[in-house]
Amino acid sequence: MFSVYNSLGKRLETVQPIRKGEVGIYSCGPTVYDYAHIGNLRSFLLSDLVRRSFEYSGLKVKQVMNITDVGIGGNNDEGEDKIIKGLKREGKEVTMESMKELGDFYTEKFKVDMRKLNILTPHVLPRASEHIAEDIEMIQTLDAKGFVYKISDGVYFDTSKDPNYGKLGGTGGDESRIAENSEKRNAKDFALWKFNQNLGYPSPWGQGFPGWHIECSAMSTKYLGQPFDFHTGGIDLAPIHHNNEIAQSENACGCGFAHYWLHNEFVNVADGKMAKSEGNHITLRTLVDKGLSPLAYRYFLLGSHYRTPTNFSWEALEASQNAYRRLKEYISTLPKGGIFKRGRVNQTYKKEFTEAMESDFNTPEALAVVWKLTKDVSVPSLDKRATLLDFDKVLGLELEENEFEVKDIPAEIRKLLQERAAARKNKDFPTSDRLRDEIKKKGFVVEDTDTEQRISRV
Repeated sequence: MFSVYNSLGKRLETVQPIRKGEVGIYSCGPTVYDYAHIGNLRSFLLSDLVRRSFEYSGLKVKQVMNITDVGIGGNNDEGEDKIIKGLKREGKEVTMESMKELGDFYTEKFKVDMRKLNILTPHVLPRASEHIAEDIEMIQTLDAKGFVYKISDGVYFDTSKDPNYGKLGGTGGDESRIAENSEKRNAKDFALWKFNQNLGYPSPWGQGFPGWHIECSAMSTKYLGQPFDFHTGGIDLAPIHHNNEIAQSENACGCGFAHYWLHNEFVNVADGKMAKSEGNHITLRTLVDKGLSPLAYRYFLLGSHYRTPTNFSWEALEASQNAYRRLKEYISTLPKGGIFKRGRVNQTYKKEFTEAMESDFNTPEALAVVWKLTKDVSVPSLDKRATLLDFDKVLGLELEENEFEVKDIPAEIRKLLQERAAARKNKDFPTSDRLRDEIKKKGFVVEDTDTEQRISRV
């Protein structure tokens, strides 16, 4: 039975799905104006682990993740739309057509990153630009109930009308992120619709764009109904975005919103949290260019509990890649069996692994179970392989696919290996090290044994 730390209440709770045997999950997705950085990707990995864990336990899951390709995309209602920022950054004309082109481009790049990290594609990936009618309908419902007022730059939600506003906490300390607007009734009031004379969509209040918060409420309600089970996202979204989602959704419906809220902590670098605004963001492409596997980054993140801030460094990631490589190479040595003899999942280890994942998705403990199994000589090799691959349904590390194995060594690499072998024979270790580095830059890793050089992909 799953227990999770519910940000709504700040405590561990036993999971009780709304519908028996089924779980609905809404995951805050990307704003597609730039490449996702590896800090962003932790949030999407969390949602993937939650889904995989529930499916592994036998529950039927419906996962929805939004694509924000239009709207006021940020916690600051007065800030410039991120999509428009992206157009200006790339020197593109600010038109609805170019906004769609930008959104299409970075949506596809996001999907590529998801595939590289072996994150399962959500069952529904709704785009904000295709749900304007749903946004307007929800705003009209709120308007009819007296929660809406109009000022010169848009239509706002009146937070003073909701005595339960701020259920997730943190709103007081984050008011500085909401720019001052003298026309607003309350500092915490947020935009439901922002006017724009030159761009946008028609609405009963004037041409413009939906607010970021209303988009998530409209899409989650459309595809999961209300209430639904789980809402996931980064911890930075809780104080404003998620509190605003709750307020508008519950008051529009007159019912609950999400029962369980899961928030992952930041990925930190030496000078603080990773963020595009801080100029210290690293993309998945950056990792690949440095000869590191995207799945090694997945392994790196699994090594920390999702509610624990993770300190990123290149040294730590290389250590994770080495551990990940060892695990895959170990599995490649285990016999696969055949038609008449197959391995069985070891139920003792499965129980340990399941208990770890059902205890608030404790991936560090789950990985510890994996390594414990590799060292247990009492478990037959066929059963070890079957058990490890069974665990991988949750971990998503593609353990059966040996991405590091090299079947056809390019002629260029063979030549460098020959030169390095000669250098080693002559005890010319500086040259040997230089050639090793050159080979790594070309996407291959050399490991020395007593008798040979072993070559594998980065």
